[in-house]
Amino acid sequence: MKVEGLSLEIEGREIFKGVSFSVNEGEKLFITGDNGCGKSSLIETIMGFLKPKEGKISFKGKELKREEDFKEVRSKIGYVFQNPDDQLFCPTVEEEIAFAPLVKGKNREETEKIVREILREFEIEHLKDRPTHKLSGGEKRIVSIGAVLSMEPEGLILDEPTVGLDRKRFRKLVNFLKETSKTVIVITHERELIEELNWKVFKMGESSP
Repeated sequence: MKVEGLSLEIEGREIFKGVSFSVNEGEKLFITGDNGCGKSSLIETIMGFLKPKEGKISFKGKELKREEDFKEVRSKIGYVFQNPDDQLFCPTVEEEIAFAPLVKGKNREETEKIVREILREFEIEHLKDRPTHKLSGGEKRIVSIGAVLSMEPEGLILDEPTVGLDRKRFRKLVNFLKETSKTVIVITHERELIEELNWKVFKMGESSP
C-alpha cells in the first residue's frame, strides 16, 4: 500500500493534508497522532469509504480510482473498526465469525474449522453461543477481530484494537500481532503496545516513516 500526498475535506473542513507513507508486504506499521488529527478518516479514505480531495492511493502497484478497485482492497485487507458496534451484526459470536467464510464460499465443515481455530486462538470458546449485543466492550472488540480474521485476509488494519481489553486479552492480542506474518497497520495511542512491538511508526502531521 502506498499513499502519496493524500488530503481530505468534509463539508469544507480540512481533516488531513499531504499524507504520504507506504507499507510493503509483510511489514507492520503504527499510525499515531493527536485526537482529531484524522487517523480513522485516513483509513476510511484508504479503504474507499471517503473520497479524498487530492492525492494518490496505490495497492500492489495499481492506483485505486474506482469503486471496483476499492472492492478488491476490501476483499484482501481486513479492517477492524474503532467501534465494534459498527461491525458486529450477527445474532451470536459463532455466526459472526462464520459469516465471512460462508460468504466466500467455504462449505460448512471448512467454516466450522475456521471458527474453532479463531475461538481457540483468542480463548473465547465460552462466548460461542453468546448474543453479540450482550458482550462487554472488550469481548466485542476481540470478536470483531476474530470475525475479520475469518475472512483470511492478506493484511489487517486495526483501529484502536486495545481499547476496553483486560490484561489477558491485551496479551493475547500482543502475542497474535507478534506472531502473524500478515501485513498489519494499527492505529493506536497505546504506548505499551508501541514500545513492546517496536514497529515502524507514522505520526500524523509529521514526515513519512
